[in-house]
Amino acid sequence: MEFDISEEQELLQGMVRQLVENECPLARVREIFEGDSGHDPELWKSLIEVGLAGTAIPEEFGGAGLELLDLALVSETLGNGALPGPFFGHSLAGLAVLLGGSDEQKKTWLPRLAMGDAIGSVAFAEEGSSWQPEEWTLQANGTLSGAKKHVPYGSIADLIVVGTADGGLALVERSGGGVETEPVDGADRTRRLDDLIFDGAHCEILPDGQRASGRVRDAGLILLAADAYGGAARCLEMAVDYANTRQQFGVTIGHFQGIKHQLANMAIRVDPVRFLCWYAAHAFDKIPDESERTAALTKAHATSVFMQTARDTVEAHGGIGFTWECDVQILFKRAMFDRAFLGAPAVHRERAAVLAGW
Repeated sequence: MEFDISEEQELLQGMVRQLVENECPLARVREIFEGDSGHDPELWKSLIEVGLAGTAIPEEFGGAGLELLDLALVSETLGNGALPGPFFGHSLAGLAVLLGGSDEQKKTWLPRLAMGDAIGSVAFAEEGSSWQPEEWTLQANGTLSGAKKHVPYGSIADLIVVGTADGGLALVERSGGGVETEPVDGADRTRRLDDLIFDGAHCEILPDGQRASGRVRDAGLILLAADAYGGAARCLEMAVDYANTRQQFGVTIGHFQGIKHQLANMAIRVDPVRFLCWYAAHAFDKIPDESERTAALTKAHATSVFMQTARDTVEAHGGIGFTWECDVQILFKRAMFDRAFLGAPAVHRERAAVLAGW
């Protein structure tokens, strides 16, 4: 039995890793991080050109036709580079249309999303951290009126998949009018958020939206977990590099037993998360009966590990680790996003317990 990713998947990750290193090293990430929009159209164009905008969209619609595991491998690599941009929300929007849309909706939108002609996003959260499908309250009757919070790149998205009452999904084309955006001053400036106010905005119901909404949520949890693993691995790398270069008392601080123990504990905590994310994505693709609970547990654990690893990396850097000038703060704030988006770890641990019948 094969417990590793395939050669093709290794090549996919290698290609994405090379793209990140060439197109957006941390120095470039910082420029975007400190900018106004958190979005670099040329960087997004580079992802489109290698097919990442349509990773999980079937070939018949112009995508690569890959599975969620492949999408998670991409997310892991982008997270390792703290890559800015709309990849996360765009990928979920494509999955929502694919899983819940009509044939006509798929023909209309999936080619545009796959080719990058349109940017997609998802609007799930409502007031009071109501992220889950059973908590949504917006009524969709041909039009939408109400508010959604924390929409990834809501100000530039062309297509927004909106969570509606009773766990449904609806499509809103932002250019159709009736949509106002208010930027959110969030901590993670590599993935900008907007609050959306709908005032009679025209919408199209996804006919299988109620069936698909939970699956889209689970896919989002897995992609966040994969991003968190990538970010945690980068934090560990940064901590080790700093320990091998920073000197005190004539030797590098990596010689000190306390630092050695801290780095070893970080590695022991981080490394297993990768395989947990892979299994959750595999379960989404192949073991649907396990998928919902596994996705919940994986998101809760992976994002908690990322948050703790980011804290440990700050400590390993000493006083400089708390400053804006140190790149660790970019990863730390990305950890905050991954932990909070689609629900905090406590929410999903409770869901996992309920799903297990505890």
